[in-house]
Amino acid sequence: MNKLIIDVAGKKIFLMIITSNDIYNITKENTKINYDKLTFIINDFLNSRELTLKDISSIYLNRGPGSFAGIRNSLSIIKAFNLTHNIDYYCYSIQDFKGEKDIKYENIPYLCEKFKIEKNLINPNY
Repeated sequence: MNKLIIDVAGKKIFLMIITSNDIYNITKENTKINYDKLTFIINDFLNSRELTLKDISSIYLNRGPGSFAGIRNSLSIIKAFNLTHNIDYYCYSIQDFKGEKDIKYENIPYLCEKFKIEKNLINPNY
């Protein structure tokens, strides 16, 4: 059960893959050009770890607050991944995890479960 975390709401595009054995991450410049290439960036990152979208069981997406263009593009891409590959996704905001002191990306799946973040729900915070 491999998990993919995507955060394009901040100053950098951040991707993390959590496998049963390891955690991998990359960052890219948060530019309009990279928003347009986000699917390629995701696929290249997965390929670098010898994975494909078929190997991903769930995606966790930061829905903001943050960059309008980044959030809008990433939501569209994740919805397309859900429709084409039947990948569950969870749209979270750091604000959802009130009371948590040390929020790390690798803990996002656990926090979404703990705070009962609903699956396949989109409520962006621009």
